[in-house]
Amino acid sequence: MLESLKEQFDRIVVFDTETTGVEHKTDEIIEIGIMQASFGADRPAPEREEDLLIRLTPGRTLPPFITNLTGITDEMLRDRGVDKAEACRTLEDFFGGGRTLLVAYNAQFDLCFLYFFLRAFGKAELLRGVRMLDAMTVYKDRRPYPHKLQNAIDAYSLETQNTHRAVDDARATLELLYAMAAEQDDLDRYINLFGYNPKYGVSGPRISSVRYVPQGFHETQKLYEKLPVLSGCIR
Repeated sequence: MLESLKEQFDRIVVFDTETTGVEHKTDEIIEIGIMQASFGADRPAPEREEDLLIRLTPGRTLPPFITNLTGITDEMLRDRGVDKAEACRTLEDFFGGGRTLLVAYNAQFDLCFLYFFLRAFGKAELLRGVRMLDAMTVYKDRRPYPHKLQNAIDAYSLETQNTHRAVDDARATLELLYAMAAEQDDLDRYINLFGYNPKYGVSGPRISSVRYVPQGFHETQKLYEKLPVLSGCIR
């Protein structure tokens, strides 16, 4: 499976973030889960994964609702977390070089956080010109609302679960990618194509290499069959 992607890429890097909130400029990443997979004979073959807890900026603490959602505590970040510079080096190792496809579920959210995180270390160029696939955009073309990751897991009867822990959600996204390709292998048509809710618009700054197209909840037309709209740039 994933034949449509094999022709263009050597590997897939699936990632997920957990954060202190939804404001990408002011909230912080507290966990990054990353999986690197090659193209196996019949499905992606995981080769490497990292699950990084990241220490908060001194003086900051986790909002209680984030701890309730993820199970991550201030003590876990303090005792087991890495500093931001080390997390940046890990991202550079995963994202740099080769014909790599980045994949995330609701990729716009994660990429906005990663951009501002990397920019603080002068490494924002890691995201310039990369090829990306938003698994949620594909799923919204396959199934009706609702479209959370757990809904996709249930719809395809996946073994992994949406625990709101980054590496678990990255594993679930990789499994979902395979399931959707087995259903219809048109994933290559969604590369650098992100759907957005026309009622609310694009969340966060637009990424220069991505085409953004309005995507409703109950449409019959595939997103890639629509004319793309002009995208702006992250600066």
